[in-house]
Amino acid sequence: MNRRVVWAVVAAVAFTALAIGLAFAGDARRPPDRAQLSVSAGWKALRPATLERTEVTAARIGRHVYVVGGFEREGSATTSAVERYDLRRDRWRRVRSMPIAVNHSAATTYRGDLYVFGGYTGRNDLRAETAALYRYDPDRDRWSQLPSAPEARGAHAIGVIGNRLYAAGGVTAGQALKGLLVYDFRKRRWSRGPDMRTAREHLAATVAGGQLYVLAGRAAGVGNLAVAESYDPRSREWTDLPDMAKARGGIAAATVGGKPVVFGGEEDAGTIREVEIFDPDRDRWSRLPDMRTPRHGLGGVSFGLRVYAVEGGPTPGFDFSGAIEALDIPR
Repeated sequence: MNRRVVWAVVAAVAFTALAIGLAFAGDARRPPDRAQLSVSAGWKALRPATLERTEVTAARIGRHVYVVGGFEREGSATTSAVERYDLRRDRWRRVRSMPIAVNHSAATTYRGDLYVFGGYTGRNDLRAETAALYRYDPDRDRWSQLPSAPEARGAHAIGVIGNRLYAAGGVTAGQALKGLLVYDFRKRRWSRGPDMRTAREHLAATVAGGQLYVLAGRAAGVGNLAVAESYDPRSREWTDLPDMAKARGGIAAATVGGKPVVFGGEEDAGTIREVEIFDPDRDRWSRLPDMRTPRHGLGGVSFGLRVYAVEGGPTPGFDFSGAIEALDIPR
């Protein structure tokens, strides 16, 4: 290749990179700075967390992702640690730990605060479920305890619609649950909602279009499920959705552009790399690029048109990772 052709190729590549950078700069929904990723397909690695964990829970407040609890690599012990990841600066820092150490809990946000409900308090195992609900105020770096739920549970999933928190499924004393618990933030009171059709734990939930999507999981360790249901709090009814293409448990989910995205999990063959997205308008699932580092027991959040897979175990059982990776979702 002669010199002129080489320089022409270099110039074309530089122009393309500049155009991509300008396109990102004009999209206010994407986190800027170091966390910017190329528009090419596939998951991209970001700065790993300072702790390597599994069976964590995670939620986003503004530009920050909070990762709570789980098992730490050191001693495979349950931890109360909380780390905060800055999506703009690609930077981690420790914040105040939870009042209790917990694994397999569930986190969500409401009006700028972080809420963590349930989980196991056993030091090295899945025992001693808790019914505790905690609130974290990021401005004051302070935790407070709210009224406990009428039932303890672990390996469940939660989401917020309006002024209520919805907690679906999970397990108590080895029994997979169908139950839906509802916490009213304004009244500071728990109640029970209608049961799901399928009892399951190690599931995921996300909110889209004013509905709670409850996805996959397993029945107290007896194999993975591909089942999906949605709950409408206005009608107080559950709706069966098409099964996912991949049965999975120990997963994460987040909503992008009004569409639930599910990733991660484990099975006998190992951790699950397939990623699926549900289109409520077309009532169907489709595939997205496979995970870069398949993991189970991970956290999942979204920001703009991007999902983040946070920490979790790269192999089934007690395995640990500090990885955080991101995928851009097509419009």
